Amino acid sequence: MLALAMPLLLDVTVPVSRLPVFVAAAAVPLAARTAAATEPAAPEERDRLYPFYLPMSGLRAPAVTYRVKCDASRAAGREVYQGHSPDGPVEGGYELIYEAQDARGNPCVYPFAPSLPQIGERVQGTQYILRSAIPGRRVAFRTGDEWATVDLRLFNIAAQRVHFEMRDVELDFPGAIQAKGALHLEVTGTQAPGLFTAVLRRAKIYGGKNALFVPNGQTMLYIEDSDIAGNVGTNTDQEHTTYINGTLVSHFRDTRFHGQRAWENTASGHQLKDKAYLRVYENVTVSNVPQGPPTNWPPSAMPLIDASAFGFTWSDGLRIERVAPLQSSRDALVDLRTDIRYGEPGNYPWPVLGSPAWRMPPSPLDALDQVYLSVFLNTSVKSFRTEPYVFALRPTGTTPGTDGYHVEGSEAPRAQQRYVSLAFGTGGNLQRVYSPEGWTYSDPDLPAGSEWVLDRSKFIRHALGLIGR
Repeated sequence: MLALAMPLLLDVTVPVSRLPVFVAAAAVPLAARTAAATEPAAPEERDRLYPFYLPMSGLRAPAVTYRVKCDASRAAGREVYQGHSPDGPVEGGYELIYEAQDARGNPCVYPFAPSLPQIGERVQGTQYILRSAIPGRRVAFRTGDEWATVDLRLFNIAAQRVHFEMRDVELDFPGAIQAKGALHLEVTGTQAPGLFTAVLRRAKIYGGKNALFVPNGQTMLYIEDSDIAGNVGTNTDQEHTTYINGTLVSHFRDTRFHGQRAWENTASGHQLKDKAYLRVYENVTVSNVPQGPPTNWPPSAMPLIDASAFGFTWSDGLRIERVAPLQSSRDALVDLRTDIRYGEPGNYPWPVLGSPAWRMPPSPLDALDQVYLSVFLNTSVKSFRTEPYVFALRPTGTTPGTDGYHVEGSEAPRAQQRYVSLAFGTGGNLQRVYSPEGWTYSDPDLPAGSEWVLDRSKFIRHALGLIGR
């Protein structure tokens, strides 16, 4: 059977049953949610469904399939293959299938990190898949090796189309202090109209300097039903549970991010550092509760989500959970920053610097299709304290740094700030929804014609359409 035979492009919506219990009175109901009742529940059926914006046509089935045996691999401390094994670089893509159970029917725990075959030069239209032999039953890889990682290495792929998928896999690497990421999607040198897509389903990831690390490029990432459980790096100010660099899309659904640990009383990193051009969060939980031994690691005091104001964010059902750190907590829970442009210039439809070339109209709500926009629906906060505010939309500067990415200069006048953030139905332990910066609106009455911002699919089409995606 082809690994991606007849993929369906799913207009993914969140079923009502998956929404958080808390719904504020001012929350905006989305009619599109009712369409989710027809979504298949079985893992093997859901595995054929993809968000509508992922161009899955044109991919070819992996040229080689390798099956890994459970008991024999555990005894050997390395992969033992059923039949043939990798021998030199693999052309045309591969699929790695791991036995999900041992001879007694127990879940299989492999005492090593997966070893990926070397990839040949021709990668156009190829797929690289790691999965459990039984959909819905997770296989685990558990080792204290300080270099443990799953590292997909594809360099300078230019305008080619490549796809990666990991399903029903747990990476438990508590000693991996050297690896860039427990899962490192090291795909670089991408160029439009080329595209790298990555899909994770029912995964659990713990370890590495970042549990999940994705470098910048023409990349779309979709994760569902997963647990990103923290990092173990030692450079605590620069390492995070998840680090998404300047990519095109990060889309998380029914997923939890937690476990970024602090070092003694240092503020440390973020649970989700996400600099994608388009970010979509559906039924996502972000918590600063530390993960793993030693048990006395203090929680991080940093904002739980460090995102970019340069681009677009659409969120529904975001849950933020904060416990007390040793250091004074930074006030923002979701920090929309403007100090660095992470993606390539072609990823953005308008300048990110403030200048007289842009002047915000008298009513910014009438110009939502002309600005960088973030929309947060049904956000709930559970904190050890009453948070001063949930969201911060930072002002931008007026001059580029010498590296072409940093933003410097004095703060641009308010009228030159081309960023708007909207929040509907925010509740929990908080004094106010937004910090006193930027063009921000809590539970606004939208003008006629602006209702598209509440529809996830229309929002995605708008954002990607602006850059020809």
